[in-house]
Amino acid sequence: MRKSHPVRRVVLATAATVSGVVLLLSLKPASDPAAASAAGAAPPVSAAGQESPQGGARAGSGTVTGDAEQTQYGAVQVRLTVSAGKITKAEAVQAPKGGLSDQKTQLAVPRLNQAAVAAQSARIDTVSGATYTSDGYKKSLQSALDKMKPAASGSAGSASGSSGSASGPAGSAQARTVTGQAAQTQYGPVQVRITVSAGKITKAEAVQAPKGGLSDQKTQLAIPKLNQAAVAAGSADIDAVSGATYTSTGYRQSLQSALDQAGG
Repeated sequence: MRKSHPVRRVVLATAATVSGVVLLLSLKPASDPAAASAAGAAPPVSAAGQESPQGGARAGSGTVTGDAEQTQYGAVQVRLTVSAGKITKAEAVQAPKGGLSDQKTQLAVPRLNQAAVAAQSARIDTVSGATYTSDGYKKSLQSALDKMKPAASGSAGSASGSSGSASGPAGSAQARTVTGQAAQTQYGPVQVRITVSAGKITKAEAVQAPKGGLSDQKTQLAIPKLNQAAVAAGSADIDAVSGATYTSTGYRQSLQSALDQAGG
């Protein structure tokens, strides 16, 4: 039994030495300054990479007021509150007043405001019993939306301006709206507004057209067709709508004056 004691001591000493070496090896990577600095550098880089898109999302916020649109019963003008490029509030800063107009305004404007926020566009339904107010509201709303577009594209252009002179031509291609001169016809004035982007007509609309009696029917028949034709042709060289010759002629004259102002 006495001879076995030295052997046990050697075995125990050897085991203790091995255990110590293993512990030292396992602790070394954690205490390695190079490994620690590499591990610490990764999180800040990824965090910084996520911040710039969030900053850019705040562009396109504030209020925009559309043009005042004249109707048979008075002017209608719409103001939008915009956040991150979306309509968060719509209100009429002008609307027909006096007599029966007060009732129609109180009936129509709240519904139109809600519809504008819900639709995020001027493609909203006319309120029954308040056709003129609804039409004026939609036109003013559209002009406010048109004013939002150049502001949004302008902020994008300024962000990319540091990349070099290549951003110059891109800035000149921003969408803009131009309203032609009112063309007088036998049944009333016709006036056309176009949206132009990169030298092309992207939208056409009549801000004035003959009204009353049979003219209403002819206007409803002709104007949508003329609007589509203007965008398709990219010019005032469009066919007259059968049965609405005077309106078509006035439309083309006003469209040409808008194109002349746009330089196209």
